[in-house]
Amino acid sequence: MDKNSNPHVLKKIPLSLRHHMTIPWASFIKSKNIPARNASLQERASIVGRIGILMLSCGTGAWRVRDAMNKVARKLDLTCSADIGLISLEYTCFSNNQSYTQVLSLPNTGVNTDKLNILEHFVNNIQDDFSSLTIGQIHHTINDIQNRPKQYTPLISGLAAALACSAFIFLLGGGIPEMICSFIGAGIGNYVRSILGKHAITTIVGVAISVATACITYMFAFRIFEFYFHILAQHEAGYIGAMLFVIPGF
Repeated sequence: MDKNSNPHVLKKIPLSLRHHMTIPWASFIKSKNIPARNASLQERASIVGRIGILMLSCGTGAWRVRDAMNKVARKLDLTCSADIGLISLEYTCFSNNQSYTQVLSLPNTGVNTDKLNILEHFVNNIQDDFSSLTIGQIHHTINDIQNRPKQYTPLISGLAAALACSAFIFLLGGGIPEMICSFIGAGIGNYVRSILGKHAITTIVGVAISVATACITYMFAFRIFEFYFHILAQHEAGYIGAMLFVIPGF
């Protein structure tokens, strides 16, 4: 915590009961009626970090996350240095011979192009939007983006993954049995992954469980085809298509 922080402000915010505790971003808002560029280093740096971690949560790469953080930092008269991982980032903002460092992490991550598009549009228009906004107004706008619900239900996501994975097997030269088994495996696997994502299950656990589900489902579907339709064992090679949905951006 910054030495200039007001401890009485932090006490008013209840502690999160989640395993991955929710960050009380409202506690960084101290400058009520002044433009964001004139706020304290801690307040301005919180905007840079929050946009960075929200970009990362949408499943985008480190280059785009750093680019967004740099754009915001420049508008807020800051110099930013960031180390960006898969589900965490560490960054330091510099201003007037002072520095402020934060380490932020996510419980999980997943591709959300709808939220990413809105966030990138917000960042790309900072020259206009940040000219007169206060720290509180910026956080309020980010809240609206962060709380935006997903457009599709787990059932629709599972069906989309099933169609995409089976089509990919077709492009790779697979046969009808591989396409059907991949359709079933990928559909159930991505459905399970979407359900786990709604409960904020960690990324590695979510991927492991969903891939295992997809592969086991493919195996059972293939055995049924093998028993009733006497297809050749060589068709089992298409199981790789049942887990393509875990590839970022697929």
